[in-house]
Amino acid sequence: MLNRNTGTQDTSAPRTLAVVAAATLLVLAVFSMTVVTIGETAQEFGSSTSWQTWALGGMSLGLASALLSVGALADRFGRRRVFVLSSAALAASTALAAAAPSMSVLVIARVLEGVAGAGVLAAGLGLLGHAFPSGHARTHATGIWGAALGAGIAVGPLVGATLGRVGDWRTGYWAQAAAIAVLATAALSLAESRPAGEPRPFDPAGAAAIAIAMTALTAGLTSANSSWTSAATLALLLGGVAAFMAFLAIETGKREPMLNLELFRRPLFVASTSGAAITGLATVGIMSHLASVLVVGLSTSVLAAAGILAVWSVTSTVVAFQARRLPARIGASERLIAGLVTSGVGAALLAGLATSSSWVHLAPGLFIAGVGSGLANAALGRLAVESVPHADAALGSGANNTARYLGSALGIALVAILLTGGGSGATGIVGGWNHAALVAAFLNIAGAAWIASSRVFSARATHSRASAMSEG
Repeated sequence: MLNRNTGTQDTSAPRTLAVVAAATLLVLAVFSMTVVTIGETAQEFGSSTSWQTWALGGMSLGLASALLSVGALADRFGRRRVFVLSSAALAASTALAAAAPSMSVLVIARVLEGVAGAGVLAAGLGLLGHAFPSGHARTHATGIWGAALGAGIAVGPLVGATLGRVGDWRTGYWAQAAAIAVLATAALSLAESRPAGEPRPFDPAGAAAIAIAMTALTAGLTSANSSWTSAATLALLLGGVAAFMAFLAIETGKREPMLNLELFRRPLFVASTSGAAITGLATVGIMSHLASVLVVGLSTSVLAAAGILAVWSVTSTVVAFQARRLPARIGASERLIAGLVTSGVGAALLAGLATSSSWVHLAPGLFIAGVGSGLANAALGRLAVESVPHADAALGSGANNTARYLGSALGIALVAILLTGGGSGATGIVGGWNHAALVAAFLNIAGAAWIASSRVFSARATHSRASAMSEG
């Protein structure tokens, strides 16, 4: 592979890909393991449903609040440096979760895991964007990155359920903390990655505003699981909107903003951020609750629930890895649209569940949804680095993943409301699941239609400008 700056063979690129993919897998494993351990954790601490929701959503809060800012920091101060420091912080916060003496400390640890994971994801994808030029090499690399997302979601619940049988819910956290520490050490050998020329000045006011906005919005959505009309929920949501408006005002007035709002005129950037948000909202939201539905609604064991969830996540991993074999003429946006449509079909097939159903009823929908997720994840990884200038590769990753995890927080809250709205007990949660599956199907299809229409309108506008210039 040729180095984009020197034209010489870049022998470090395969090592960069291996470390970044492994780190991505571990971040998602830490993120997803809680779905099968939360029941035992809540039982040990005697925690309410509200605290369980905060433990489930805590990492989404940390991710959404930090991704954009840490992406800008990585582009300015060095992507490898931020990647290594974030990996070390993720190991420490995961160890804190393992040693947590109370549910409140666990929630704090989960938020810190999210902040650290944000640095790993944003800087890692920025490292890939630097190491792999556009074309087949980048398609291959981002396909593996997308596969790592699915693999992490598969590995996390399986690790939590399996090690929970050997020890308890803490064992999985200790194992993951050790693995991340080893990876942080391995990352020290990677080549540093910075944009050529003078780096963009860091924007502390913009970074503070977007961090406050994403923290308040994600916390508000998590609080909404208890009540949409409570004073705390309304204050957080309104405060988040106000902080986001302040962020837009700050960025509009700067010569070199942290996030150039002109990027939203780019169809690829719109596809990247909106596609990530829909993936989080529709897919991550519903899959985060699947284990609970299986345990409570169908009386499966925690380990069996983790294995059933793997039908979706393993399929997603395989498809994302193989997506690089698709013809080059099928662009990343088209792959994303196809992935969302396929995910929608799969989600629709997950409906119609009854308490007497076998888990096999879910298998076709999980498989098809996995195909869709794999296509979408591979496309989103490529879009994240191609939709922004090369100097902003980590920022592009941050924007993409911010949208994903803010969408995840909303999706988790929405599905929780639908599940509890069906009534109490097994019958209620299964009925709520059927409604949630249909909502997820609608959101995926609507998202695909939105991205397709935005590309059509952009193409028409470009054609109109070109025609006007030729006539002039």
